[in-house]
Amino acid sequence: MRVMVLVKATLESESGLLPSTELLEAMTKFNEELVNAGIMLAGEGLQPSCNGKRVAFKGADRTVYDGPFEETAELIAGYWLWEVRDMAEAVEWVKRCPNPMPGPSEIEIRPLYEAADFGDAMTPEIAEAEDRIRKRISDR
Repeated sequence: MRVMVLVKATLESESGLLPSTELLEAMTKFNEELVNAGIMLAGEGLQPSCNGKRVAFKGADRTVYDGPFEETAELIAGYWLWEVRDMAEAVEWVKRCPNPMPGPSEIEIRPLYEAADFGDAMTPEIAEAEDRIRKRISDR
């Protein structure tokens, strides 16, 4: 099972406050544990939303908005992509994670869709094309 582990933004992360050396060391150690366990597929911290853009879709129209974005609780400060046995294993790993922020924070865990989740809409041709795309990405 693949899951996206989302580190929610806080007022501190949105203000551009960078982590301390101690937090960077703790997170590096945690990431090494994830890699050694064969769990971590990817992961990065994200810059504050003031450096980002949003693109809104309405039919064929596209509207681009500059950051920063208002609702801090809805923003993401970083992420991991993990492969775990089940959601319980993902929760146990997150509980071991150092607090990613200087104050209170939250981490959200969301399962990724797998091809089988799409039923008949996932034709063999689409599945083959998706497999080719994943292979090209992993070969980089």
